[in-house]
Amino acid sequence: MKLNQLGSTFKYLLSRVVLPAAAAVALSAQAAQPLKIGYSDWPGWVAWQVAIDKGWFKEAGVPVNFEWFDYSASMDAFSAGKIDAVTMTNGDALVTGAGGGKSVMILLTDYSNGNDMIIGKPGIRSLKALKGKKVAVETGFVEHLLLLNGLKKAGMKESDVTLVNAKTNEMPQMLASGDVAAVGAWQPISGQAMKSVPGAKPIYTSADEPGLIYDVLAVSPASAKQRKADWLKVVKVWDRVVKYINDPKTQPDAVKIMAARVGVSPETYLPLLKGTKLLGLDEAKKIYVKGDGFKTLYGSSKISDDFNVANGVYKAAQDIDSYLDPSFTFAK
Repeated sequence: MKLNQLGSTFKYLLSRVVLPAAAAVALSAQAAQPLKIGYSDWPGWVAWQVAIDKGWFKEAGVPVNFEWFDYSASMDAFSAGKIDAVTMTNGDALVTGAGGGKSVMILLTDYSNGNDMIIGKPGIRSLKALKGKKVAVETGFVEHLLLLNGLKKAGMKESDVTLVNAKTNEMPQMLASGDVAAVGAWQPISGQAMKSVPGAKPIYTSADEPGLIYDVLAVSPASAKQRKADWLKVVKVWDRVVKYINDPKTQPDAVKIMAARVGVSPETYLPLLKGTKLLGLDEAKKIYVKGDGFKTLYGSSKISDDFNVANGVYKAAQDIDSYLDPSFTFAK
């Protein structure tokens, strides 16, 4: 064989055999990298701990690393590209996206069903009793939206109260100070606020408007596209988690796992779980459809978007459809 023929044969083998094999190895190595998911202290997200402890992701054949964060830190990590996905509210997915951390919501985990509250000090028994008084909320956040929704239902408007802007984790001190008539907070902070002021009670909660606060698993668009088969397995595992938690026979074990994750007793944790409506895939399919109002993820997200723009959370309205991908929920 002539040298030039040998060279041609080598180039052929390199292009047809060696390089594709090397590329396949590289792709395989990339595919083997665990998906990185940030989660935080909310019952609908602590629920993932059941699958983690039970080894269900390994059974499903999907490598996953869950990383525990404070809620705001989890969104920061996602925006910085340090994790592939994050658990957050649908409204906060829009906020994060408007700031550059775009995501697609591939899964509805739950909706708040009483854990988000407007809490009145002793003697304040209704939203109407707040007229002309001060109410502390973290402006631009979901409790602010909850308050506006409640005021509207009570025939009132935002100008009927004086808003006091404060961090959500400061609400127990705000209520105890006596300077405000009510505060807005979610569990466990809302529970802490009521403990700090005996006689304080919820006067409006997320149970009064199901769908105002949906919670989701939001994934980077690149990861959702490149690792779709893996994310589909994650979605299926979630459905298994919900069934395990909702089954009376296995719920005590699930609550024990969840309570241990956040460092409280199962007896303390169970009421928090009751204030969260976990959504299996069959229930999620009824919500992950186009429509107006709070009964659909599309409608609720549009309301959140309008609220965010009106309150200067971000300037330009977001393209809601670009954040939503129901194909993961409806996959067979």
